[in-house]
Amino acid sequence: MGPSKLPLRLKPTVSSLRNVLLLLFLLRWTKKSYLHLRGHGVLGTITQAYRTLNRLAYSLFLRLPGVSSRVQLQITEAVAKLEKKLVPSGPGVNRYLTLPAEGWTADQVRAELERLGEMKHTRWEEGRVSGAVYHGGEELGKLQMEAFGKFGVANPIHPDVFPGVRKMEAEVVAMVLALFNAPDGAAGVTTSGGSESILMAVLSAREKARTERRVTEPEMIVPETAHTAFRKAASYFRIRVHLIPCPAPAYRVDVRTVSRFINSNTILLVGSAPNFPHGIVDDIPALSRLAIRHKLPLHVDCCLGSFLMPFLAKAGYDASDFDFKVPGVTSISCDTHKYGFAPKGNSTVLYRTEELRKYQYFISPDWSGGVYASPSIAGSRPGALIAGCWASLMSMGESGYIDTCHKIISAAKKLETAIRENDSLKHDLKVIGKPMVSVVAFTSSSLNIYDVADAMSARGWHLNALQNPPAMHVAVTIPIVDAVDALIRDLELTVEGEREAERRRVVEGKSKRGVVKGDAAALYGVAGALPDKSVVNELAAGFLDTLYKA
Repeated sequence: MGPSKLPLRLKPTVSSLRNVLLLLFLLRWTKKSYLHLRGHGVLGTITQAYRTLNRLAYSLFLRLPGVSSRVQLQITEAVAKLEKKLVPSGPGVNRYLTLPAEGWTADQVRAELERLGEMKHTRWEEGRVSGAVYHGGEELGKLQMEAFGKFGVANPIHPDVFPGVRKMEAEVVAMVLALFNAPDGAAGVTTSGGSESILMAVLSAREKARTERRVTEPEMIVPETAHTAFRKAASYFRIRVHLIPCPAPAYRVDVRTVSRFINSNTILLVGSAPNFPHGIVDDIPALSRLAIRHKLPLHVDCCLGSFLMPFLAKAGYDASDFDFKVPGVTSISCDTHKYGFAPKGNSTVLYRTEELRKYQYFISPDWSGGVYASPSIAGSRPGALIAGCWASLMSMGESGYIDTCHKIISAAKKLETAIRENDSLKHDLKVIGKPMVSVVAFTSSSLNIYDVADAMSARGWHLNALQNPPAMHVAVTIPIVDAVDALIRDLELTVEGEREAERRRVVEGKSKRGVVKGDAAALYGVAGALPDKSVVNELAAGFLDTLYKA
């Protein structure tokens, strides 16, 4: 038999179908290309293509046999050095890798807890740590411990068993909503921290777009300085992220570029109040106008601003519109565990309407274990933390938060003024943008800023190293308020020392400006210098692995 043939009457049909599929393919990629060009521009597209090729070439270079083995050796050595630094060893270190045959007495447990608490660490109690520990004072800490004791077994997943916890959680949400000028009908939930609050807001936006507009290839538009939890959410929920530049000198998100990236797949716009790296508040009213015009949700990340931003005006400082008073703002994340001084593990995500909150719920109506409904990622949650949060808010009150806002912002302004005006600092350091709240970020064009970071670490300070651009920042907390004069003095001594060291290197023809050295700060310099980030990824993964080495 010869080869089978299609009936003549079917040939035009198959041919037409093929042409339609080809046309749809061309239309799809034409649209994608147009949107890409509209967002990035011709020059931006060329630059992006160059970076992609550069990254690919560097990646291939790293895979060469001789290069690959050497890189792996250096990564192993770096992780081993990190492990030596983080994992205690020696004859005086006791390790408990299995359950004791007989349970310890309460006194034994207390004695070991005391030793663990006194392990060598950067003295946050003396204000030598940037951010990290948002401590409200010894008395508030004792009150939180009492709250933990009363609700240690409580779990809000069982509101009928623990009605007090349900009441406190609802009241925490209501208090924070009122703080952010929420309208009637607004809603929110508590979460385990800022990252979960951001994840929930992104999930809500994705589900809203999927349900109401049938969006199957969701995209969100995020300032490049926004918290990395937005990138985490995009990875978890399969959302494409457009990172928008925040150019100098303002370092606020470029709203015109945001506008160019909006398309039919856009599910969410994002602004920070303030952002983590530089403490800059984005132009929320301008983003609001875009959101309203395109009928899109706008999320404001106020996790770091938390209980400072709402009290700026009452504390006597310049303020900006950022909350639900701005009509386009549809959701806000606020960390009660930061400047609300609640225990770690507390945050809130707020919505303009209850309908928006429902999009983050998980409900399983047909599980054999019964109808399951959860408001956020967690199932069981620690009621003790909610009790500690409620106790903190009630204890501080509005007057307490106004007072701490004044102290923290005053200290931040003092540091900023010293960097801008002190003769010993202003010629070598430059404040990034115009910080409004508690974070002061600074860089240098004359010194290696990472050398400055390492030298400050040697003086006992734990400050934050940044990248893109290379910089460092101080997030002022209550403990830092009393230490800010010492911080400025040590910063002056450090800059003077680095300036002299740079002069000697220049004279000797060995200038190291732009060369990264040191431990943790070095990671940021290497990350910024490498086109391919696989080495940085392995180092970071090695760091995470080290955290679980007993």
